[in-house]
Amino acid sequence: MSEALLVMSAKGFGIVAVTDTAGTLAGIVTDGDLRRNMADLLARTAGQIATRDPVTVTPDMLAAQALAVMNERKISVLLAVDDARRPVGLLHVCDCLRAGVI
Repeated sequence: MSEALLVMSAKGFGIVAVTDTAGTLAGIVTDGDLRRNMADLLARTAGQIATRDPVTVTPDMLAAQALAVMNERKISVLLAVDDARRPVGLLHVCDCLRAGVI
């Protein structure tokens, strides 16, 4: 958990991907997950509090489509995963807005 917290703090996206040994996405830990688990946060692993099967997009999805997914699901960050479900990118709603994506 301490490693996940360091990565989240360093990157500033409010999310960290949890992968298995093959690099396949196993879940995500968000700022909300941290708040919901504050009581025993450092006694648990990132995998234990991770949101399993998070919403993801493919690398070839248009940013406008990804933004629509974020709006529909009321989330601010999406991971892009390849065919093997390995994370290959991250899209934040602020990036879309700055780029003028509608």
